[in-house]
Amino acid sequence: MIDDEGNQLGILPPYEAIKKAREKNLDLVEISPTAQPPVCRIMDYGKYLYQQEKKEREAKKHQKTITVKEVKFRINVDDHDYETKKNHVLRFLDEGDKVKATIFFRGREMTRTGLGRQILERLIKDVESESIVEFRPRQEGNTLHAILAPKKSDKEREKEKEKERKQKAAAQSAVAPAPAQVAKPAS
Repeated sequence: MIDDEGNQLGILPPYEAIKKAREKNLDLVEISPTAQPPVCRIMDYGKYLYQQEKKEREAKKHQKTITVKEVKFRINVDDHDYETKKNHVLRFLDEGDKVKATIFFRGREMTRTGLGRQILERLIKDVESESIVEFRPRQEGNTLHAILAPKKSDKEREKEKEKERKQKAAAQSAVAPAPAQVAKPAS
């Protein structure tokens, strides 16, 4: 048995252990029931549960959930539309999200799957400096899709953003005009 300060009290019969716990207005909690003899501890069980829940909430707060953003293309996409969607892909990757680029074929477009592959390959080539290809273009039914993941980790991205903020602040302070000095007329 272990008391509330972490000191070992030795082997005690159950009724004595419960009596010691009640004297201190605490609970007797069985820690290791499979050990020979079973190990028990005197503690405030409600406080223990609260602290465990608090630790879990804190851990959950610091974890980053990775979301998969989807960008849809058509095989007859115009250059300007392609550039706009490519910029969306770059923005999503910069934010740390994965991107699923999808081409949906309708009707007779199924005979032109090669055009779809060319569009996805072009996208992969255009964003290769910012991304890692998790899945090469793959066809499932009438959709063709590829999945891209950001190349940099969250910490590296934060360091870059902080560096950019410092550079902007330094540039703004250098551009700010010095206060003009006004000459006083001689009296």
